[in-house]
Amino acid sequence: MHTLTREEVAALPQGDVRLLNSDLAQGLLTSTELARMAYVAADGTPRVFPMLFHWTGHEVVLSTFVPARKIEALRTRPEVAITIDAAETPPRALLLRGRAEVTEVDGIVPEYALTMRRYAGEEQGTAIVAAVNGPGIRMARIAVRPAWVGVLDFQTRFPGGSTAAEFERRGRA
Repeated sequence: MHTLTREEVAALPQGDVRLLNSDLAQGLLTSTELARMAYVAADGTPRVFPMLFHWTGHEVVLSTFVPARKIEALRTRPEVAITIDAAETPPRALLLRGRAEVTEVDGIVPEYALTMRRYAGEEQGTAIVAAVNGPGIRMARIAVRPAWVGVLDFQTRFPGGSTAAEFERRGRA
């Protein structure tokens, strides 16, 4: 993977999947920040759900236990949006869009175990997985391969593709 230079990142439009190779994206994809996944629920209303995640290098993998309601909703309407962001000043945000592919598995989703160890540490993560693993456990692996990628650092990249000067004037005539 080629990490993009600041100039290469600046030249790419929001939506370009090559933004995944920016320092900002890579930092958030390997962080312990939560991913917030937006989807449409079975009743047609929007939902945003915070989840732990694992980045495989190609897809964001989120895991849930069967029979979570979001499983059928994602199968019916697989288009999702995900943000992984750091609440700091200035904020950093990775914005992703794609289709969720849901696969049910017997036992623990392998990425779930990796996720628990990354977020909780090796020992505690292993203990968390052991505590929920057992006969009859079923999980769903929710994989999203980004088709649209945006990055915001509020220093060089701003919402709506605005410049620093335009962003500074926001809300003023």
